[in-house]
Amino acid sequence: MVRKLVIMAAAIGVALAGTAAAQDFPTRPITLVMPYSAGGPGDTLTRLVAQGMSTALGQQVIVENTAGAGGTIGSQKVAQSPPDGYTLLMIHVSAATNPALYPKLKYDQLKDFQPIGIVVDLPSVFVAKKDFAPKTFADLIDYVKANKDKVTYAHAGIGSASHLCGLLFQKATGTKVTSVAYRGTGPAMNDLMAGQVDMMCDQTVNVIGNVEAGSIKGYAVTSDKPVPTLPKLPVAAENGLPGFKLTIWYGIWAPKGLPQPVLDKLTKAVHAALADKTIRERMAQLGAEAASPERATPEALQAHLQAETDKWGPIIREAGVTAGQ
Repeated sequence: MVRKLVIMAAAIGVALAGTAAAQDFPTRPITLVMPYSAGGPGDTLTRLVAQGMSTALGQQVIVENTAGAGGTIGSQKVAQSPPDGYTLLMIHVSAATNPALYPKLKYDQLKDFQPIGIVVDLPSVFVAKKDFAPKTFADLIDYVKANKDKVTYAHAGIGSASHLCGLLFQKATGTKVTSVAYRGTGPAMNDLMAGQVDMMCDQTVNVIGNVEAGSIKGYAVTSDKPVPTLPKLPVAAENGLPGFKLTIWYGIWAPKGLPQPVLDKLTKAVHAALADKTIRERMAQLGAEAASPERATPEALQAHLQAETDKWGPIIREAGVTAGQ
């Protein structure tokens, strides 16, 4: 009897300690894993969000780049971390596409993570080497259809935003061009500027500076409205690709089993970061849009992830694209 009471008391003590820890959260720095290389668009946006969350939480949120395998290495690391709120993941639409690209994943994005919220959306831009023959986006579509065996399309690796845009473009135009995969956006963009490849479609963060400088040619944006920072570029859906839309969204997740008080604090910190005027202005300069409070919630992110997983799975399987494990 005494032994049972001791065990019960110990269990209650552990539960109370856990509750107290959750209520006091955070008491040390938080790691926000960005599963792509430093210097890329995801890294840039993650550091902006981390800055705002650090201010809101009163503890530093440190960005850790755990890159490789289309974001799956960093994602797996977070999935296997303790659900205490001190290890988080910020990843884009590849959270929804990787299950189709990597059939042997050791985690389930829908079941092994606690969603916190969508944080940012940004369109992509169709760009090409500066001396590419087509003058308008409509011309570009016609050119690709007529020269599909010759056109080369650069992307930052299987599962990257530029890869996904290329798949969607080829499906919409009924073409299949030669895709050239690079290890990251930087090398792909360098070869595009050097004229080694013909075209690309990538996130606004990556292309605005080069389009403005005239290093590459911009054709159209993939959003349903013009991008203020690229006012001269038309909307793809209104210029030859009816219904075409691609928004690269980013969300934040924690490991499954996160205590509710910790989840509440993290969600509020995300809201505070996205409401920060300086952060919103910087995002806007990059062609990105901070998510609304209604979308920056666990429920909204989970529903969006499910919808995006259902959308991209058939497209990827139809294209016959898979990545090595």
